[in-house]
Amino acid sequence: MPNALDAFMPVFDVRERHAVTVRAPAPLVYQVAREFDLQSLPLVQALFWLRGRLMGARPARRLTKGFIEEMRALGWECLLERSGELYVAGAACRPWLADVTFEGVGPGRFAAFAEPDRVKIAWTLECAVRGPALTELASETRALATDAEARRRFLQYWSWARVGIVTIRWLLLPAIRKRAEALHRARGGSGGE
Repeated sequence: MPNALDAFMPVFDVRERHAVTVRAPAPLVYQVAREFDLQSLPLVQALFWLRGRLMGARPARRLTKGFIEEMRALGWECLLERSGELYVAGAACRPWLADVTFEGVGPGRFAAFAEPDRVKIAWTLECAVRGPALTELASETRALATDAEARRRFLQYWSWARVGIVTIRWLLLPAIRKRAEALHRARGGSGGE
């Protein structure tokens, strides 16, 4: 099966993919993922605080929106959506800066975007049906620097920031799974149907 990110970023400097199995139907898992409050997880809040502290960032304003809505408010652009199944987002930024600004780059421009001194980042939320009430929830992130100096700065940043970014995925996906499975049970479903 082709990867949805290949149309936007077939070549990349870094790639991270994480997945969990959820005992709930894909449309429910997708809804929970879209609406999940990432900062409701205390360790995620702590990681954001630690990055800001280490880099001397201004205190971030707490957004209390669902995950997708919050990401869009930060500047992430929707590159592709198949409701109940797939969400692809993208932006350009300078992640090595203390106060990162995400610049939305639309789907028609994303693949060719090459403005200097930037890193293009694309990520997914994916819900693949594995049975009537069994879903693989995955998230993949790819990043590509637009020039050699941006690549050097980004890979230096990534060498330490990757730990926090991967940890957030390790916390986020199981938290979505837990909430989706609880909702599915509350609606009368049972696991693995």
